[in-house]
Amino acid sequence: MSEYFLLPLASLPFPNIDPVIVNIGPLAVHWYGVGYIVGILFAWWYAKRLVTNIRLWPDGHLPMKPEDLDDFIVWAAIGVVLGGRTGYVLFYDLPRYIAHPLDIFAVWQGGMSFHGGLLGVILAMTLFSLRRRIPTWTLFDVVSAGVPVGLGLVRVANFINSELWGRPSNVPWAIEFPNGGPFTRHPSQLYEALLEGLVLFLVLRFLTHSRLKLKTPRFVGGAFICGYGLSRIFVEFFREPDQQLGYLLGTNWLTMGMILSTPMVLAGIWAMATAKPAPQPRAA
Repeated sequence: MSEYFLLPLASLPFPNIDPVIVNIGPLAVHWYGVGYIVGILFAWWYAKRLVTNIRLWPDGHLPMKPEDLDDFIVWAAIGVVLGGRTGYVLFYDLPRYIAHPLDIFAVWQGGMSFHGGLLGVILAMTLFSLRRRIPTWTLFDVVSAGVPVGLGLVRVANFINSELWGRPSNVPWAIEFPNGGPFTRHPSQLYEALLEGLVLFLVLRFLTHSRLKLKTPRFVGGAFICGYGLSRIFVEFFREPDQQLGYLLGTNWLTMGMILSTPMVLAGIWAMATAKPAPQPRAA
């Protein structure tokens, strides 16, 4: 009998945490939404600390003002929401939204794509940096250094919501999700939270503070893109593919997440390989 239909002798219980933190009148506050908000606020706070740390920049020349990041947070939030939703509609469930176009605006029902959100933020950063005359790659480096924390929080929220669970498995830490069928599964959301969140943040922290790579524009941003892509591709081997898509190209392993993440790995490698130290500012 296939291992997919074998329950392990012992498995971890699903915690059954209410996806809604609190109801305030007709408004329901979800862990998922809080994960996005806290992630954006942390990235903003962390970026401000980076741009005020003289040690991290060539000759102590700060690349932007903290007030610039105060203004950018609005642009970033819009880019994440619009890009994430648009990406999900186009990449993951286009036929459904063509049939029910009003569902596109029902963001509270879930359905956000990281790859779409990334494209939305990149567009927002490009436009904002040109408007403020800030080096675009430097803005990307600074912002991306704190993004993994939000990614980790959102993946934990996916776990609480019992969504995006993993493939069936009988590993000792497998979990029987309440809506995941009659067998136990990999808690792939937690794998992603660990790799895309904690591990990637620590790697970027090492690059910014120990290797001083903020002095080499686009290296940190490239490491973020490559690190996320590698983490996502790895976890996709344990994650159940989206039901409406399944496995692609007649395989039993290739998923949309892998396809969308592969260009990220290549772009990240290119960015790191071609990054050069910033020229020293001329003395006045």
